[in-house]
Amino acid sequence: LRGRGGSAADMAASSGFRLSCSLVGHEMDVRGLVATLFPVGAFVSVSRDRSARVWVPNGSNRGFTEMHCMNGHSNFVSCVCIIAPNDTYPRGLIATGGNDHNICVFTLDSPAPLYILKGHKNTVCSLSAGKFGTLLSGSWDTTSKVWLNEKCLMTLQGHTAAVWAVKILPEQGFMLTGSADKTIKMWKAGRCERTFTGHNDCVRGLAILNELEFLSCSNDATIRRWQITGQCLQIYYGHTNYIYSLSVFPNGKDFLTTGEDRSVRIWRDGECTQTIRLPAQSIWSGCVLDNGDIVAGSSDSVIRVFTEAEERTASADEIQTFENELSSATIDSKTGDLGDININELPGKEHLNEPGTKEGQTRLIRVEDTVQAYQWNVVDGRWLKIGDVVGSSGGTQKSSGKVLFEGKEFDYVFTIDINEAGPSMKLPYNINEDPWLVAHNFLQKNDLNPMFLDQVANFIIENTKGHTLGSTGIGFSDPFTGSGRYIPGTELGTGGTNEVDPFTGSGRYVPGSLPSGLAPSAGGDPFTGVNAYVSADGCAPTTLSNPYFPKKDPVTFDQANTIQIIGKLKELNDSTSADQKLSEGDLQMLEKFLCVVSSPSAQERPTAQQLEILWKAAQWPEDIVFPVLDILRLAIKHPTVNEHFCSEHYSKQFSNYLLNKINLRGKPANQMLVLRTVCNCFANQTHGSKFMMSLREAILSQAIEMRSASSKNVHIALSTLILNYAVNLHAGNDIEGKANCLSIISAAIEALQDYEAIFRLLVALGTIISDDPNALQLAQSLGVDSQIRKYSSVSDPAKVGDCCRFVLKVL
Repeated sequence: LRGRGGSAADMAASSGFRLSCSLVGHEMDVRGLVATLFPVGAFVSVSRDRSARVWVPNGSNRGFTEMHCMNGHSNFVSCVCIIAPNDTYPRGLIATGGNDHNICVFTLDSPAPLYILKGHKNTVCSLSAGKFGTLLSGSWDTTSKVWLNEKCLMTLQGHTAAVWAVKILPEQGFMLTGSADKTIKMWKAGRCERTFTGHNDCVRGLAILNELEFLSCSNDATIRRWQITGQCLQIYYGHTNYIYSLSVFPNGKDFLTTGEDRSVRIWRDGECTQTIRLPAQSIWSGCVLDNGDIVAGSSDSVIRVFTEAEERTASADEIQTFENELSSATIDSKTGDLGDININELPGKEHLNEPGTKEGQTRLIRVEDTVQAYQWNVVDGRWLKIGDVVGSSGGTQKSSGKVLFEGKEFDYVFTIDINEAGPSMKLPYNINEDPWLVAHNFLQKNDLNPMFLDQVANFIIENTKGHTLGSTGIGFSDPFTGSGRYIPGTELGTGGTNEVDPFTGSGRYVPGSLPSGLAPSAGGDPFTGVNAYVSADGCAPTTLSNPYFPKKDPVTFDQANTIQIIGKLKELNDSTSADQKLSEGDLQMLEKFLCVVSSPSAQERPTAQQLEILWKAAQWPEDIVFPVLDILRLAIKHPTVNEHFCSEHYSKQFSNYLLNKINLRGKPANQMLVLRTVCNCFANQTHGSKFMMSLREAILSQAIEMRSASSKNVHIALSTLILNYAVNLHAGNDIEGKANCLSIISAAIEALQDYEAIFRLLVALGTIISDDPNALQLAQSLGVDSQIRKYSSVSDPAKVGDCCRFVLKVL
């Protein structure tokens, strides 16, 4: 750890980098680091804990103090850069990019943002500053944007997947972008001048060497040195896993890299001259300070500074503490960092008597039933233990039955991928634990949305053989009053309509079953799976056509138990204020109104008086308005009601009402019902559908925020709303509208987990790209194929995998 390899002369001249200090302050992974211009010798760190922190050198030779903590993001902070000083801000500015799609710009004097740049449609994962205050950003939305002060000057489009890395070559006015599509592009004045190919996986980092050369690093575990003319001058090998960051030393030649193999590596004259292992799996970021010291940020939330200067080296006790942390770390053999491991073929500790042959060489040693990893330290001439290997014998189910994780034994250690573009997370579990509690603690620890609770808990249950989840029972308990009569969004009991909604109908989770009293239709509904693949003679067809898209008609939510709705309405009417309370006559009118709008064969039409009473009741407070919203949801399908609310006289009031209710702060039942109401507006092409299309941007921009709600029913309503917009856009040539819808689909697919919601998004995507080459090309450039590919293997429900494969075939 404390030596640097190379020639004998090199080793005599320098002892290599040693630990200078460890800085604790962040609560989660440190994702980005950058040296500042002011104060001298300081640096900025950003983290998944949503903060950025400025660290300034202590008065003594070593150590740093946190100057202040900056907050402005509502989600993980992914990257950071320094905007050069100017007359207005003589000490420069700090820019940070986050998973909330925003860029926050700070001064050194305030913990709050000076301003926030909005425009990206997904995570901002890379930033670079150029001359005259220009800022280049890269995002998962596949674009880069060029900013000046508070304005976006241009958007660079051309990559087909996330833009993980950006750098500005200031002298020539070139801009570089590195992408998950494995390419690097060089831009001038918003145009792509050259595309660099060679990497075999995502390009994760870029660094400028001089006016003519730059470096790139990749998930393919290599670093490449390029000329701006397009030639690859050199490939550097050494890392054994993803490489996340690059940083160049002041001499403009040497550089450091950090990666998923638990290491920081120093490169001089084309060779890896030192490998520094850390007690954390992911070393996300590194930077070089003006004095030549290096800083590393990792997944254990600790920042570590290393130095070649003796006066800044940590004390012997501090170094020993660090080595003890390293020694007690666990290394997952399944990462491949240590090669294939067969414990029976490994030597014992006596093998450590033989010296290593090069700096950073690793050796695996068998100690009884465990495997330990050691790394050769050239300068000290000794083997340094860098961790215990998990997943070899002694750490698997096969032998001892236990897995070591963070120094403790578990029956299972699962790798969880919540976000396809994000890092994997470890979930340890013992079979005597409550899977729901373990899942809850896992989500809290990793700052993940509670909406994943069911998915993670069920994953644990399904993958720990023999443990099943007891029936929770649906029951009829009202979530607000416990009265047991009415639950918004449920279709249990009798009354209401008999038609089964193809998306929400009962039996959705029981393949092949039908609700009682419902005869199977001749063709079957491809969305419910009922008879979907059975031909007229009862035999499965030999070839499958695409029954899913393009979908031509909107999807509506029709089912209801009108008796329960009216019962709840009357009960809650008693608790509302006197000025909002409905009279007995009003209640009778609403009951009759509900019967009229719920019966397709009814001869009567809703009256103006009934509509006025409905509107009055719709103004009830948030906590009791849900039965009124349910009535509105059913009524808006009726032509008379649809025309009333969606035509000129009421449209402004109605749109304001809907937009006000599409609110993350609202009650889940209200969120679901208002989204269902908007979906049902599309039932009338003459009025409701046109009205909803006129509000498309406003409604979709607010509705997509519902993806972070915790209710599965809200997510299904959201995906249905997106599908209905796709249905209406399909027939036209509104490419801007389709682009907006594709962006919303992409954002929703990234967040939603429920298979029914995902299915509807896949149908929406297929509908948008069908019969329109421009929309298809746009979807391909957004990289949605990589987002949805994981669903192609879903077999339960089968329609998800089937539909996904049809979409991928079109893409």
